[in-house]
Amino acid sequence: MELILFYIASAVAILATVFALTRSNAAHALIYLIVSLLAVAVIFFLLGAPFAAALEVVIYAGAIMVLFVFVIMMLNLGEEGDQRERQRMHPAVWIGPSILSAVLLIEMLLVIVKLDGPQTGALIGAKQVGLTLFGPYVLAVEIASMLLLAGLVGAYHVGRRFRLSEPAESSTGDSSEKGAKKSTDNQEQA
Repeated sequence: MELILFYIASAVAILATVFALTRSNAAHALIYLIVSLLAVAVIFFLLGAPFAAALEVVIYAGAIMVLFVFVIMMLNLGEEGDQRERQRMHPAVWIGPSILSAVLLIEMLLVIVKLDGPQTGALIGAKQVGLTLFGPYVLAVEIASMLLLAGLVGAYHVGRRFRLSEPAESSTGDSSEKGAKKSTDNQEQA
């Protein structure tokens, strides 16, 4: 029974990851990525690591995904992006993630009802995980946090540069003011 549930969770994780990589809309890809991380949490639970599964849900599917949503919002594409998003948010968009999430929910309920506890290895507590992470692996944890911060700053600058390179059109269409302002800015820089 465990092996079948493991394969189902693995298939959901792989499918959700492929869908996350092939979506052109960042918000839709993010939804599939959350489903993929939840499937990995189910795999951890099946392998007898419930604390690691809880960490996967809280840290990755929770906190890191909130950070990604924040970055997507920070890279606001304006009114055009809002209109495009409204057009794409039909109920049909949610069918794929909903089905995969329902499969994971049913699988998790089956695991909770049928299993007595961890079937492999010893139970690992929060104190052991904390001592290991901030003991011999503290450098890896710090490097991972710096890498996430660098990705956030890089995404902000790429999005900012993209927005600055767009031609700014005024509602009145008066281009003489823009030309005068541009020449004034060029004189100030010189």
